[in-house]
Amino acid sequence: MARKTKAPTQAELAAQAQADEAARIQRAFEQGTNTLRDLISPSSIEIHSDYFRLGTKYGRTLYVYGYPRSIYTGWISPIINMDEVIDVSMYIYPVESAVVMKNLRTKVTQLEASMNLNAEKGKVRDPELEAAINDAEELRDQLQVGAERFFRFGLYVTLWADSLDELKFVQQKIETIFGQQMVFSKVATSQQEQGMNSTLPQCSDQLQIRRNMNTGAISTSFPFTSADLTQDKGILYGINMHNNGLVIFDRFSLENANMVVFAKSGAGKSFTVKLEALRSMMVGSEIIIIDPENEYQKLCDAVGGSYIRLSLNSDVRINPFDLPKVVDSEDANDALRANLVTLHGLLRLMLGGNQISAGGQMVPALTANEEADLDQALIDTYARVGITSDPLTHQSTPPTIANLYDTLLHMGGTGPDLAQRLRKYTTGTFAGIFSQQSNVNINNPMVVFNIRDLEDELRPVAMYIVLSHIWNIVRADQRKRLLIVDEAWQLMQHEDSANFLFSLAKRARKYYLGLTTITQDVEDFMSTKMGRAIVANSSMQLLLKQSTSAVDVLSDVFKLTEEEKRRLSNFPVGQGLFFAGQNHVHIQIIASETEESLITTNPAATQGRR
Repeated sequence: MARKTKAPTQAELAAQAQADEAARIQRAFEQGTNTLRDLISPSSIEIHSDYFRLGTKYGRTLYVYGYPRSIYTGWISPIINMDEVIDVSMYIYPVESAVVMKNLRTKVTQLEASMNLNAEKGKVRDPELEAAINDAEELRDQLQVGAERFFRFGLYVTLWADSLDELKFVQQKIETIFGQQMVFSKVATSQQEQGMNSTLPQCSDQLQIRRNMNTGAISTSFPFTSADLTQDKGILYGINMHNNGLVIFDRFSLENANMVVFAKSGAGKSFTVKLEALRSMMVGSEIIIIDPENEYQKLCDAVGGSYIRLSLNSDVRINPFDLPKVVDSEDANDALRANLVTLHGLLRLMLGGNQISAGGQMVPALTANEEADLDQALIDTYARVGITSDPLTHQSTPPTIANLYDTLLHMGGTGPDLAQRLRKYTTGTFAGIFSQQSNVNINNPMVVFNIRDLEDELRPVAMYIVLSHIWNIVRADQRKRLLIVDEAWQLMQHEDSANFLFSLAKRARKYYLGLTTITQDVEDFMSTKMGRAIVANSSMQLLLKQSTSAVDVLSDVFKLTEEEKRRLSNFPVGQGLFFAGQNHVHIQIIASETEESLITTNPAATQGRR
């Protein structure tokens, strides 16, 4: 019997339309998802026998197959911290102690049997065989009492580069670091795809190349080690914010004792340096400070130091023609020549300094003829008071700028013109302070040279002359000293004074001197070749809170991570990054109430710091 089909109602048709629309939307969504996956995935992958190519990047996976008999804690840190793009994967598989004990028992039996067989045959003792037996027995004892557990350990490293040549270079660096520690690695030949998958964050050990290790051995490979800057001697710099440990360090234990401090105004740089100076005095260091802003007088008075105020109205005199009274025969023979070189730089600074033209070319302060005449005039000026290259004549009273002025005035060539340009330092506006014999005595545990009251034009000249005077004394009497140069950017503005500061940084170690360079104008300091060289010749660096523009500059120089870059512009007062040798930590500078009362320059601050 035929039956009529019922026509769908209006509601059923609407429901069907909604279902179709939902299916269409779902298909569109899935298609969009696939498209997004395609967008974020590499364009291609090529697998070769000893490398692979992922998009435009080349990669190569190494595996570690051999370890030394004993290994020290943190041996993998050089790999973790190297400045290359690498992926490191560690696979650790626990093994039941009962299984290990059974295998060790069998192994010890075999080793003892081999040793007895050798003895019966009259062979000489085998030290390697005896060591293996002792190691196995020791491990059995520790496993029996639960002091050790046993694991299987796999270590794989995937390195990335933009070209095959760069890939080879990075591989050599990694293999060299491993080889220095007697750790042996190989390229995962014909298993590059498995190697790449093994180092991806998906916990898939497709290489399965493992080494048996006990708890003590495997703990040495722990990758998350925080730098520890605590030594048995030195001074307290602050608190290590990574682990709340004390940062106690002796800067003279490094390859050089130089330090640079970068911070914006008010971040605590002067507070930190004064605190270091105060504590260094307590362990026998002498402190010499160039103070451009009168920030160190309170500390100097508190410790009974010498506070030397340089100004055109003061009676303090420093003669740049002074010679160091050195006892080293090699330095003594070269003392006059070295001082002539220093005077050349000083006189160029006095006469205007080397300038940069609008076209970017260096315009020297003196022409070639003027340089030659000035050199001869300097030699003649010393000769007129009986000082020659013979060290025995160096005890004579040195000449002054007034004597040089007279020599230039009465010589031919460009001499008279140079004399007129030098006149303001002899009988003109700037006469007196640097044109007479020295009357400064720095035989004190702390000496501060204040140059705040000098005119801006005279400040770089004064800093240069003071540094030269200090350098002569340092060479003549070698003691453990710190030389602190505040607002060093003023010296970096002129080529000759920048070169002289770099020379100090490079040679300070030989004379038991640690140079501390402080600046808030990071961009100006780091934009010069000499500024970057001074940083490179400083084994310690302290980066306190920085302006946003300075963070990028310092990040390139110090290879900071993204997190360190972010923190550097947001550090609270008294916190920063402390670099010492190869290590660096996040540090909080701390001081006792007594120390803070001596060194703070903010009378309204009880806890605040400049």
